Formats: sequence, C-alpha cells, structure tokens
Amino acid sequence: MTALTLSTAGAATLRADVLVVGVAKSPKGGKGLVVAPGAEAVDKAFGGKLATVLETLGASGSEGEVTKVPSPSGLKAPVVLAVGLGTAPEKDETYDAEALRRAAGCAARALSGTKRAAFALPVEAVEDVEAIAEGALLGAYAFTAYQDRRKDAKGPLAEVALLGAKPRDKAYKAGAERAIALAEEINRARDLINTPPNDLYPESFAAIATAAGKEHGVKVQVLDEKALVKGGYGGILGVGQGSEHGPRLVKLVYTHPKAEKTLALVGKGITYDSGGISLKPAGHNETMKCDMSGAAAVFAAVVTAARLGLAVNVTGWLALAENMPSGSAVRPGDVLRMYSGKTVEVLNTDAEGRLVLADALAKASEENPDAIVDVATLTGAMVLALGNRTFGIMANDDAFRTSIHEIAEEVGEQSWPMPLPADLRKGMDSPTADIANMGERMGGGLVAGLFLKEFVGEGITWAHLDIAGPAYNEGGPFGYTPKGGTGSAVRTLVKLAERTAAGDLG
Repeated sequence: MTALTLSTAGAATLRADVLVVGVAKSPKGGKGLVVAPGAEAVDKAFGGKLATVLETLGASGSEGEVTKVPSPSGLKAPVVLAVGLGTAPEKDETYDAEALRRAAGCAARALSGTKRAAFALPVEAVEDVEAIAEGALLGAYAFTAYQDRRKDAKGPLAEVALLGAKPRDKAYKAGAERAIALAEEINRARDLINTPPNDLYPESFAAIATAAGKEHGVKVQVLDEKALVKGGYGGILGVGQGSEHGPRLVKLVYTHPKAEKTLALVGKGITYDSGGISLKPAGHNETMKCDMSGAAAVFAAVVTAARLGLAVNVTGWLALAENMPSGSAVRPGDVLRMYSGKTVEVLNTDAEGRLVLADALAKASEENPDAIVDVATLTGAMVLALGNRTFGIMANDDAFRTSIHEIAEEVGEQSWPMPLPADLRKGMDSPTADIANMGERMGGGLVAGLFLKEFVGEGITWAHLDIAGPAYNEGGPFGYTPKGGTGSAVRTLVKLAERTAAGDLG
C-alpha cells in the first residue's frame, strides 16, 4: 500500500517527483482561479502567476480537475500538479473535509507510477490532515492481483508526503495513524469485493478473517456446516445448500477493558449470487461477486476498531454463503425454519440476503448489544430509489437513524434515511409459514427492511444500511473511489464506533 509521512519541510524545498497543490473557483461574485492555502511558496516560485498559468492551460478549479505544469526554478519537485477543490470558501471559512478528501484522491489516481508526491493542500486542523491522508491512500488503490506484472506497468503512487501538518504533535500524528489504519482496512475490503468468486467463497473468506483476527487481537469463531445444522441456522443453510462451497457464520469479537457499550455489526456475505433457482438473467450476474460487500464492510470496521483501540466492544457477524442453482438448492415454495424459530416461505430464491441476515440478526440479538447495525447489498429497489452513490438507512428508532445519517454525511458517505411503513408488512403474509421472503413489488427496499426487523430482538436498537448502490462502482473512478469494490459503509461504521466509545451512541 502507498506509504504516508507527515513532513515539516516547505513546499519549495521538499524533494519529490511531483508537488500537489489545490486551486479553486473564486467565491460567489468573484472571477478567476484561486490558489488554495498551502501553495503560497509554489505561487511565489511562479512569480505570483500560478493561477494565470493554470487558467491559460484551461484550468477552472472545478472539483476533480487535474492540471500538470513543469516547475520553475526555485522548486525541488520537477512537476506541479494542481487539483480542483470546487468553489473556494468565503472569508473566515475553511475548505470542506470531503472536498479535500476527493481532491487528494483525484491527485493520487493521476499519479500512478510516481514514486513520491508531496501534497501541499490546505491544512487548518487535524481533521484536514485526516481527510487528505484518507483521500490520497484510498485514491491510490489499485487491484492488480490477477494481472500480469509487466515491466512497463504502472503501480500505484508509492509515497505521499503530507505538508502543513505537525509530525511531532500527538493529535496530528494520531490523525495520520487513524487515516492509515482506516484506509488499509477499506482497501482490504475492496480487495475482498474484487476477488473472483472461484477464489473467494465462504470457507476462504472465513480463513482470511481468522488470520486478520490473530494479527490484530480480534477473537474469531467460525461456524461450519455441521455447527450451523446443530444450531438450527435454517436461513444460512437454506441459501448455501445449492453450492459445493458450504456456508459459514463468522463471529468477530473486539473488546476493550474500559468499554461501557457494545455494538453488533451484521454483514451480508453472499460470495456469489446467481439468484439460485430464481436465476438472474444475463447482464445482471456478472458483478455478483460483490454481494458480500456488507460482510467486507463489517469485517473492515471491526478490525479498524481493534487497530485504533477504541473503548467500545464491537462484535461482527459475517453471514457467508454462495447462492447457486442445483439439484440440492432451495426452491421457490420451500419453507425454512430460521434460527429464531420462525418459519419463512421462500417465494424467490434471489431474495436470499435477507435470509442469511435474519439468522445472524437473531443470533446477535441474543447477546443483547446496545445497538445492532446490519449492512447489505440487499435490493435493486434501493438503487432505483437512490441511485448508485447513496445508501439507504432504515431503523426501528428514528433518532438512531438520524444519527447514522449525520455520521455518514460527516465522513463523506452519501446516504438517505428511509421509512419502514407498517402497511407494507401485510404483503409478506404467508398462508403456509410465519412470513414470506417477498412482499409488494413497489417499495421493495422497504419491504426487505421490514422483513429484517422481524428478526431483531425485542427492545434492541437496530439500523439497516442497504448499500446496493454504492458498494460496487461499475462506472469510471471518481474522487477517491475506484472502479469495482468501494468499501462503502466502513467509514460510517467506524465513526459510529468512535462516537459510541465517546458516550454518544445516538
């Protein structure tokens, strides 16, 4: 992964291959390009005409815009890269953390193949250092495990030197370390999401989680098929029974001696989703290796909490299965007895995520945590409602839903609160079982949330994040978001854990 250092050197004197500076559009009413704070020495080397030079080359300061120019004498770095920050803030205001994060990500992506880049973006506080570091480390990500390593192939940016911070200041140092831990685990989640399903299946995912647990002091328990049968996990077993790769339920436990609260995180981990007997049509199954993105997010969040030593207990549940059609696969019309004891009539085998989550939610509820949050690429309906970059939030507590929405916005993850209309529950009534796994077609994302709510323990605060849209980017990269697996929801879960550790669960 890309290395990160904090440097006290000046922008003009630091030796690097490229010097990254920020530029922006003038605030409302103004005209022309504005050179952002942090680049004063660079502008001086250009005779105070850096903005003019960049405008001549067509730069406008728009968010994500990248312009490279040769350095004049007076700068050690031979190239200056100017990255757009959008509209400059008004007087006495500062640049938004997400704008810095995205700009750093754009610059890092543009610098693939570069050995060392110095980032001289605006730094006013520790939060700015964290945002720039996160953006650079996430933007530099590349998944190349299955590609031929040619001699002429460009690797990711090797090193980021972040200017304007205070390396000897404990707060700045902690901010950088937090960014490194968070980015490394998000990138690990991205690797898992991008790994082909012939190599990532329930057993191999469980092995990866076990190894990471040993490395970072997280206790890991893996329930294999025999244990799942013995425990009565009918939902997980039902989904996984059509595959040669048997299902697993993985429990990750991080504890802190000073913790006063416990969070339970539950992740959907369908390592490949063919739809089962209700087979997905061509054009809808090529990216279904990403259907374990929720489990990847939960895994990353628990490990990050452990690495940061947060004063909160965090338990992660990874409900892992492969949904395949075969002679042994669950059929539409079958009835499954879930871990909770409830029976579910399976009307559509492609509504499998809610079945594995239901068992994990019921099991997590037995430990009576202070709150449960599940994360899943659950419904196409949520993508239709909110698009490809926004996840939906449902909860049995309005204040908790609002808190998670605010947290997501704070860390730069687009989200939107969604309702759980009671009138949609009737559509899941079954003449055969306690409940069916399908209901009304309209509002399908909300129906799925209502189904999950049925398996949450009485009196436990719960939220459901449907990340079907932002979990996997099929378009081009943008900001610090790559093509492919994104690591959606990890930052939200980690910030929730941090707030809980500080006594603010929401």
